[in-house]
Amino acid sequence: MKKFLNEFKEFAMKGNMIDMSIGVVIGAAFGKIVTGLTECIITPLIALIISTLFHAESTDQLFSSIIIGPFPVGQLISTIIDFLITAIVLFLIVKAINRLQTLGHHEAEEEAAPTTKVCPYCKSEIAIDAVKCPHCTSEIE
Repeated sequence: MKKFLNEFKEFAMKGNMIDMSIGVVIGAAFGKIVTGLTECIITPLIALIISTLFHAESTDQLFSSIIIGPFPVGQLISTIIDFLITAIVLFLIVKAINRLQTLGHHEAEEEAAPTTKVCPYCKSEIAIDAVKCPHCTSEIE
């Protein structure tokens, strides 16, 4: 039993496992932010648009009447719409965060000076400061 516990401790304390755990916790917290944004801002806006266009209170009310046999297809449609709204909001948030992260990193990187050149006679790649080609032994200007 002690060997098992030691193996589990070694497994759990590996760097990748801890990094993954932190990622899951941060992902859950980020999911709460996205859910709150969706429920408090985006969904009421969609409901306002739907109530204006279709005279329905929500996507649930709009699609709840669609039933095929024993299957509430309208509820599935409503759930898919809610998922798409959440996915779009998440995409926009991640895109904005990525843009903010790269905002200060637009420093112009100078290209490194070339260290080689091409021999005009044999077209071999030679050192930039060569005066004679090592391949064809031609004089280089």
